[in-house]
Amino acid sequence: MKKTVIIADDNAVLVADLKKFFGSVNGYDVVAVAENGVEALAAVEKFDPDFLLLDIVMPELDGFGVLAAIKSPRPAVIMMSQLNTDAFVQKALRYGAKYFLAKPFNFDFLLRTLDDFSGESEPALPAAQPARPAVKRNRSLDEKIANLFISVGIPAHIKGYQFLREAIKITVDDPEIINSITKRLYPSVAAAFNTTPSKVERAIRHAIEVAWNRGKIENINNIFGMKIYSANEKPTNGEFIALVADKMLLEGA
Repeated sequence: MKKTVIIADDNAVLVADLKKFFGSVNGYDVVAVAENGVEALAAVEKFDPDFLLLDIVMPELDGFGVLAAIKSPRPAVIMMSQLNTDAFVQKALRYGAKYFLAKPFNFDFLLRTLDDFSGESEPALPAAQPARPAVKRNRSLDEKIANLFISVGIPAHIKGYQFLREAIKITVDDPEIINSITKRLYPSVAAAFNTTPSKVERAIRHAIEVAWNRGKIENINNIFGMKIYSANEKPTNGEFIALVADKMLLEGA
């Protein structure tokens, strides 16, 4: 008997690729998709799936809200997100997720993960994994980032503004670089501005602190659709860069 799967993610391209992938393997059936947290909860209640593939950043209700609201019996929740710092991973697991997949992820690895939780001894491997779509840069990316910085209270005159903007643009082009922030991302930004990685790190940290000191926490939470920060709870550089880059990608950057 096939295991049932619900995909909850507002990235239409990823959802389409996942549906195509599951259609090419044995043992799993995608019974519903949801583009926001409210739809995800309704689908879980209606279909009582074996697995829920759940993004963090979604409209109306974020992934953590979905995890908190799911009633027993719970499906096995596999969280999927670029927000893969320790804080987000631990929070997802505390809220009941069975596993955390950092985006972008390999579909074969996802399948093996589901097989592990299904107790399957022989994974149902596909003939071929569909190619992941290339990220296309939107010409208005700079404008989108600038508008977001205005909303969260990061002034344009400080050095961290330029460094942070460049770091986000690099991460949009190469999402995996956020996992090598010290070895790759900071040096890349530093090279663009003829400075040092340590100065880049400090300036970005200062820019984020400025935003928090200005008290626009509610704006920040509203922009990202998650009420997870307070005046006493600042994100790390990596978390903030990943949040903004993920938002830009979801908006078609």
